[in-house]
Amino acid sequence: FKYYLKMKFAYKFSNLLGTVFREGDLLFTPDGNSVISPVGNRISIFDLRSNRAVTLPIESKYNYNALDISPNGTTLIAINEQGDAHMISLISQTIVHKYRFKRGVNAVKFSPDGKHFAVCKENNVFVFKAPGPFTGEYNAFVMEKVFHASYDETTCIDWSSDSKVIAVGSKDMTVKLYPLDKWTNFKIYSLGSHTDTIVACSFEKNSLDLISISKNGQMCIWESSMETSDFQPIGTPPKKKKKSSEDSDEDDVDPSKVPERTEEELAVALKDVRMEEDNSGRDKLRYKRIARHYLADAARKEERKAVLTAASYHKATKILVSGFSSGAFFIHEMPECNLIHSLSISEQEITSICLNSTADWIALGCSGLGQLLVWEWQSETYVLKQQGHSNNMTCVAYSFDGQLLGTGGDDGKVKLWNVHSGFCFITFHEHTNAVTGIAFSGTKKFVVSSSLDGTVRCFDILRYRNFRVLTTPRPIQLTCVAIDSSGEFVAAGGQDVFEIFLWSVKLGRLLEILSGHEGPVASLDFSSTPASTVLASVSWDKTLRIWDAIDRGSAHETVELLSDGLCVAFNPNGQEVAVGTLDSQITVFNVRTAQQVANIEGRNDLGSGRSDTDLITAKQTLKAKAFTTICYTADGNCILAGGQSKNVCIYNIKEGIIIKKFKITQNRSLDAVD
Repeated sequence: FKYYLKMKFAYKFSNLLGTVFREGDLLFTPDGNSVISPVGNRISIFDLRSNRAVTLPIESKYNYNALDISPNGTTLIAINEQGDAHMISLISQTIVHKYRFKRGVNAVKFSPDGKHFAVCKENNVFVFKAPGPFTGEYNAFVMEKVFHASYDETTCIDWSSDSKVIAVGSKDMTVKLYPLDKWTNFKIYSLGSHTDTIVACSFEKNSLDLISISKNGQMCIWESSMETSDFQPIGTPPKKKKKSSEDSDEDDVDPSKVPERTEEELAVALKDVRMEEDNSGRDKLRYKRIARHYLADAARKEERKAVLTAASYHKATKILVSGFSSGAFFIHEMPECNLIHSLSISEQEITSICLNSTADWIALGCSGLGQLLVWEWQSETYVLKQQGHSNNMTCVAYSFDGQLLGTGGDDGKVKLWNVHSGFCFITFHEHTNAVTGIAFSGTKKFVVSSSLDGTVRCFDILRYRNFRVLTTPRPIQLTCVAIDSSGEFVAAGGQDVFEIFLWSVKLGRLLEILSGHEGPVASLDFSSTPASTVLASVSWDKTLRIWDAIDRGSAHETVELLSDGLCVAFNPNGQEVAVGTLDSQITVFNVRTAQQVANIEGRNDLGSGRSDTDLITAKQTLKAKAFTTICYTADGNCILAGGQSKNVCIYNIKEGIIIKKFKITQNRSLDAVD
């Protein structure tokens, strides 16, 4: 019982590696030193000063897409694509309040004074009181106002510097202005002149002057006729002109003694009344478009069909950054709209832009590549340049000291990650097809990877170079790779040719071709015992084969399996080997006697979901699932197993029972999680 309790509370989420940005809003913290990035259904914070990445221990059921941070930097509002809002305390790193909007939300924005936040949903704008000492309100998501003036879906939002006016852009090609309080001379104002969806709108600092930007790259600069100090609250009497002594004498005249007016005098009096009404109308808020610029002209010189996809304006320095679908971004100085900097960062569209508090750093996110950049535009250097795999990850491996993590993906890239900082520090692009296996040498000096391009490549971790390319006599798709404990020998298995190839890393030569399997080689593993070159392999031909190629060549011992072999792993003591098969069983054999030591049935622990395209139930789908990768714990008493499901299981080998089951994700934005 104590053992179970220990296992139950010893494991918790630590960090998220492999992806740095997926979609949604990028944010800088108020001090400007950290970037907040939505990574699927989680949120990562990249500290640019200490060079460290941390993922909050918070998980949503769907991907986050709308985020904003309070002005004091303690509260984060994150809303997922289904409209579930989480109010997160960045001090305790926990969700303190939840709210359901029931439909997708496009934008959320705190007011500069921190007392309110506004949310854009469909054609509506909801204004809530922000809990905290500023408002004296400690109930979250207390709705104060709702505005419905937009005719189409709202897209962006901004607050005036005094938090009294909200500007909202929408797909109806207009920007609507809403007052937070009720005023006599300002209710709702609409700005047109655009011919496409509004992407961004922003007030000037300490002014109601406005900038609006649409998807086709058109930018309009608007000048306000008054400031918020000129607003008149409802119920206050209009300002009266001071009366002269003559006027006061006229007011004291007896109405019965006033002579009757002629028609000409009445016409003149009526004209004076109309002029007074016109003058009173001039006291209302009005806007005048003083300039129009076309930001897309510069981008379309390189890409004819480029459209503006993201923009951000820094009010204090009057710096405008605009990003386009071509992967280029431009920096303009306002209000003259002078181009001061431009750069192309990728071939994919820029989906999110944010500036820090001093406007020195620009954060750029590309969802298509999973790319996150922080660019210091004045010195033209990268503060942060991170990119995850652009396609599925296929393999992962720890270095022997646990300091590094290596990943390979279908995009043909091999990435090395620092476990403590959470950053990828080197990416190797040499493979021309999907990476199928990765392994570290025991000396930590290099890492090897196999690929469907038919090569095994050795990468120097210290000098960051590909110093060996190991090839087969004829082109073969390699599905797995293993390296012995001394780092001298590398083995790889073929998929279309059922052979195992053994190379010397030092000589770079093929030493042996091990034949015997009658199906694709699914997995390989060397014994971790020092000075041992014993190799285990499993194949779709329902066999486990034990080789000692250095001493005995192609001679091997064969163990028959009940089903197709999918994965194999040596016990750290070198005396046992575990095999995962297609029937969801894990079988442990003694290497010397080839006798079965233990058997684990894992079908019921895998769990199953039903995707949108499945024609059968999840229960029937489970029958075809199995563990595709297994690994021993350091003490050799337990096995970790994972497969085609969201669960990773830990089994006690001696007892043959499950100890712990991890749910890797609950993200329902992924297919077949439910």
